[in-house]
This record gives sequence, C-alpha cells and structure tokens, in this order.
Amino acid sequence: MTWTIAPEPYDSPDAAALWRAYYTEVSDRWYLLHEGHRTDPGELERGIAAQAGAELTPPGGRLLVGRYDGEPAGSAGVRLLDADTAELTRVFVVEGVRGRGGAALLVAAAEEAAHALGARRIVLDTRSDLVEARALYARLGYTETGPHNDDPYAEHWFRKELEPVAARAVNRP
Repeated sequence: MTWTIAPEPYDSPDAAALWRAYYTEVSDRWYLLHEGHRTDPGELERGIAAQAGAELTPPGGRLLVGRYDGEPAGSAGVRLLDADTAELTRVFVVEGVRGRGGAALLVAAAEEAAHALGARRIVLDTRSDLVEARALYARLGYTETGPHNDDPYAEHWFRKELEPVAARAVNRP
C-alpha cells in the first residue's frame, strides 16, 4: 500500500468528491461544536459551490490529489497570494487512511508546487478545533504567526519559509 500524489484539475470527479468530503467534515465539526447540529444541507451545497477551487489552477495555483493504493484519498492545494507568498489550503486525508503518512506527503508536495509557482514562503490558516491540523503543521516546521487574512473562521495562522532549490537537493536523503 503506497501513496502517489499528482496535480489534478479542481473540477475532476475525484477532486470534487474530495472537496465535498473535506468541506462537509470541517463544516459539520464547526456546527456541531458551536451550534449542536450538522450543517444545513442547503448551506453545505452553497458553500461547496461558492468555493469550487478555480484559484487552484495554473499559473497561480495547483491542486494535488493523493491516492492510496490507487484510490483517491487526500488533497492539498496552493495558490499564490503575491509573487513570493503561496497559501496552503484544502489539506485533507479521508478518514479510512489517516495515520498512514499521507498528510505529510501532501503538504511536502504542496510546498514543492508552491516553490515551482515562484513562492519563497507558504502561509495557511486553520481553526482551534482542527487540533490534528495544527499539530501536523507544527511538526512540519510551520510557525504560528499573526493573521494574513480576515477569514471569519480562521483562528490560527502559520508560515514557513521555503528552502531554495539547491538547499532542498542537499537536504534530501
């Protein structure tokens, strides 16, 4: 059983299914925590449609889909915020394959994609209730910093400087 990660159009059937799973999970977690119920189905559909992912396409972005043993199992996206800064988004691994290294591989692939887009740093935001995500980012060298956006759901912001190409080549096993 192995992971493979490759760029994929945001609107491919597999990418769209992963987006739906991700959005449903994080939305339901928020509503269950704050209001005691799952996301209203109509609101869920509007949210999924409103954030389809068109910004995750070249030349300013990229969506990566991870497959575990050939099956779509995770995603990560990057988009340029400016010439030097990319934002990491949509990092998600389906429940059945969590704990098998996919999240770290997806983030590493997203960092490579951000560097290929010209970014020198990568930023992200997350919520307090997404404790697994915050632990992952800290483990992967991200530093908590001040806000880089005004997303009403963001409670934690992280940043990581991307290594120059020569340094990454030297540091690889």
